[in-house]
Parts: sequence; structure tokens; C-alpha cells
Amino acid sequence: MNYIEQANKGKNELWMFILTFILTAGLFIYSLVFFLLFSDGIDVAQEQKKLLELLPSKNFWLAFNLLPFAFLLGLLFLLVKKLHQRSIRSLTTSRKKVDWSRVFFSFSLIVLITLVSFGISYYNDPSEVILQLDPVKFGILIFISLLLFPFQIGLEEYLFRGYMMQHLGVLLKNRWMPLLITSILFGVFHSANPEVAEMGYTIMVFYIGTGLLLGIMTLMDEGIELALGFHFGNNLLAATLVTSDWSALQTDAVFKYTATQAGTSTIIDVILPVLVLYPIILLILSKKYNWTNWSKKLFGKVIATST
Repeated sequence: MNYIEQANKGKNELWMFILTFILTAGLFIYSLVFFLLFSDGIDVAQEQKKLLELLPSKNFWLAFNLLPFAFLLGLLFLLVKKLHQRSIRSLTTSRKKVDWSRVFFSFSLIVLITLVSFGISYYNDPSEVILQLDPVKFGILIFISLLLFPFQIGLEEYLFRGYMMQHLGVLLKNRWMPLLITSILFGVFHSANPEVAEMGYTIMVFYIGTGLLLGIMTLMDEGIELALGFHFGNNLLAATLVTSDWSALQTDAVFKYTATQAGTSTIIDVILPVLVLYPIILLILSKKYNWTNWSKKLFGKVIATST
């Protein structure tokens, strides 16, 4: 049984899917609704800056934002096991056991690519980037990031690429619609981020494109191990390498982008990966893991049966 059909191993009634999605995606839904109803005329980045001034530290703010994901991921696992009567492994992979080497490889790949691309960019034009390394604050940041980001990226991957992808596949009986729906939702639920207010909705190309990348990884590799590693590496460096006054992650990173607003080059930096870098990443992964039958795995039918 392939990955997307793992939902057949448990109970998959429609009401169970709707209830589980609402409960575990509640944080995303709340943020989106609040943004749509109350953000008109509000400078999101400026309001975030004012809030940070009232808090003990940026590390405290980061931990405060990440902790709810631990609860929600635990709730998702509980509902999958008790309500759907499925194993967490079936939500993770179609393999007999979770392949942690895949997690490590995709993590290492995105970390290497990000560090090299940042190094080249910084070497070419360091004028808008300053070093702000504070060893004590950075050490705490690393600890919080390693401890809590796995819960944040875990919820997003298990919810979008795992739970939703599988159940929508069984419900709709195909692969391309779950891939498209989960990728769009992944982008929409990030639309409340300060970067959207700063850069405009052009950045949604990046969010939705990233969702597509992670979804394609999942369908082609028959599991979310690669998506988990990639997402963790991406978010870890987003928090620890470079920050700015208008980014969603306000941290004591090593560097700070000093421009008061995103420029044209910054917008290009977030769109270019979708058009150039992501296809290269998929090519590298396809060669390493011998992916075949792209058409069938991305557009084929899904069999809905009980086992």
C-alpha cells in the first residue's frame, strides 16, 4: 500500500476528518480569520515590534509562539490513534519503519544550499546586512530552536502533507487535487505573516511553491521524511541566520537585514528558489532515491478501501 492510501488502514469517515482538521488547524484558522477581519490599516511589523518591546526577550517570544505547536501535534497524534485507529507510522511513511537517514539528508541539503547562497549574497553586497551575534542570546536561541521547531514543522508536515494529503486522496480518489489543495492551504495559512504585509501577495508564490515542493517530495518518496528534514532545516536557519524588523521570526540571529522594507532584490530572492532552486532540489532527490513513475505518483488514482 502506497503512502497516500495509508488512510485506508483506519477509520476515515468524513466527520472524523473535518473534526480533526478543525481541532488541529485551529491556530492557523484563528490567525487567518483575525488577520482578515482586523488587520486592515494596521502595520503588522510595527505592531509586532511594539509587542516585543514589552516582553523579556526575543527568545521568550519565540518560545511562546512555538509552544502551542507541541500541544497541537500531540492532539493530532492522539486523534489519529484513538479516533481514526491508525498508527503514527502510517501517517509518516509507507515503509516498514521511519527512515531517519532521509530526514537527515534533506535537512543537510537545504542547510548547505542556504548557507552557500547566503555566503555568496553577503560577499557580493554586505551593505544591508549587519553582524549582531550575541553568544549568550544566540546560544539560548539555538537551544529553543532545536527543542521546539520540531513540533512546529512536525505539525505542519503531519497535518498538510500527512493527514490532509492522505484523507483528501482517499476522499477525492486522486493525487493531484490533494497536492494542489494542501499546497494552497499551506500558503493561505501563512498569509498572516508580516512578510506578506511588507512584500505584498507576491510572496504567496513562495509559500504555495514551497507547499508544492514538500507535497511532491511526499508523493514521490512515499513518506514525509524528506519534507520533515527540509522544513526543519529551512525554519532553523530562518530563525538563527538572518532576521529583520519585518520578518515573522523576530530572533537574536547571527545577522540582521537592516533595510526598513523589502526591496526588489528581496522579492526576487523568495521567488527565484521556486522557479530555479526547487526543481534542482527535486532533481537531486530523484537521482538519489531513484524516483520513477512521476505521472502515476503525482496524477494517478487513489484506491479507497477498508483493510
